[in-house]
Amino acid sequence: MTQPLTPPVIDWEEPPIPPEDLIFDDGEPLETYRHRKAMNVLIDSIEQAYQDREDFFVGGNMFIYFSRERVFNKDFRGPDFFVVLDIDGSYKRQGWVVWNENGRYPDVIVELMSESTSKIDLTTKKNLYERTFRCSQYFVYNPFDATSLQGWALDQNQCYQEIIPDHRGWLWCQRLGLWLGVWMGSIQREEAPWLRFYDLDGNLILLPAELAEIERQNAEIERQNAEIERQNAEIERQNAEIERQRARAASQQAESERQRAERLAAQLRQLGINPDEIP
Repeated sequence: MTQPLTPPVIDWEEPPIPPEDLIFDDGEPLETYRHRKAMNVLIDSIEQAYQDREDFFVGGNMFIYFSRERVFNKDFRGPDFFVVLDIDGSYKRQGWVVWNENGRYPDVIVELMSESTSKIDLTTKKNLYERTFRCSQYFVYNPFDATSLQGWALDQNQCYQEIIPDHRGWLWCQRLGLWLGVWMGSIQREEAPWLRFYDLDGNLILLPAELAEIERQNAEIERQNAEIERQNAEIERQNAEIERQRARAASQQAESERQRAERLAAQLRQLGINPDEIP
């Protein structure tokens, strides 16, 4: 894995009078509902992985305003997923406005491709993110094609070089300190090859719903264990009661035999026979 590059200082064109009525959602839905879910999976994963941090912003399918031309033309649809690091993430943002963020651009971008967008994602947008945004790492993935994951990282010359996948087909995202890989499973009742984040050790970054399900299962296991303990305690109580009844029966039997022996001895004495002398 290469060492992380220090985010470059980017020259950007500040509008003379930044408009106050910026549009942060392009109003266009993602290609399919699976694309929408795939975006939310990535966003939720970063929120979970960085839950103890406040120095990042993660967004999806929203405009990034960076030049006067784009502001007035409003002709650029924002990345499907992006992360900006080392910023004040303690307050909410509707979108990302470069001139309000000290010239900072996204550090990591993911575009969720489709047949109709793949050409633009692999050419026009890739060139924009490399040459204008200087985005440290750029990834593309088609949620309907498990073999489509690709990624690029800026080299020392600020040019994109392809990120080589490991033996699992995963790509290392140096800026985030996480792996990106395809996970086959069910999310919201849809079985599909989802793009997921993994930690350095290869552990899947779980989604809130997955964590909640694990907690539910653990609670159910604890309930079942408590029920087993209750049943075991009841069995022990019943066994103790059986032993008590057996001991009582044995005691009663011994007392009955003692009384019988006393009656027999009394009868022998009445007959003039000493029971103690009987061999």
